[in-house]
Amino acid sequence: MKKRQVVLKREEAKTSSSITRNIRYGECQKNHAAIIGGYAVDGCREFMASTGEEGTGGALTCAACGCHRNFHRREVQTEVVYPSNLVQIRVRLDEFMRRSFTRKVKIYR
Repeated sequence: MKKRQVVLKREEAKTSSSITRNIRYGECQKNHAAIIGGYAVDGCREFMASTGEEGTGGALTCAACGCHRNFHRREVQTEVVYPSNLVQIRVRLDEFMRRSFTRKVKIYR
C-alpha cells in the first residue's frame, strides 16, 4: 500500500469565504546526470514520506528515491467556499442580468 502525503491548509481570507488548498507531490524531477551535462531521472512516480510524522526530517525525504520533497512536482488544488447567502445573491444577480439584457422579438408574417 502506498503512503501518500496530503497537506491540507485552511486560510482565512479578508472576505467571508474559506480557502482550502490540497497539496500533492507527484513524480521526482531530480536530474541525476546534471554533473556530466546529461538528463536522467530516477523514475520515482510519487512522493512517499519515509516517516509519517509531520515536522521531522524524515517527512521531507522520499522513501522510494531518497530525494528531498522539493525535487517532486508540486500539485496544488485550491477550493474557495463561499457562504450560502453570497451564493444566493450571486444567483439572483445572474437572473436579473439575464432578464434585463434578453429581448423577445416577435416576427410578424
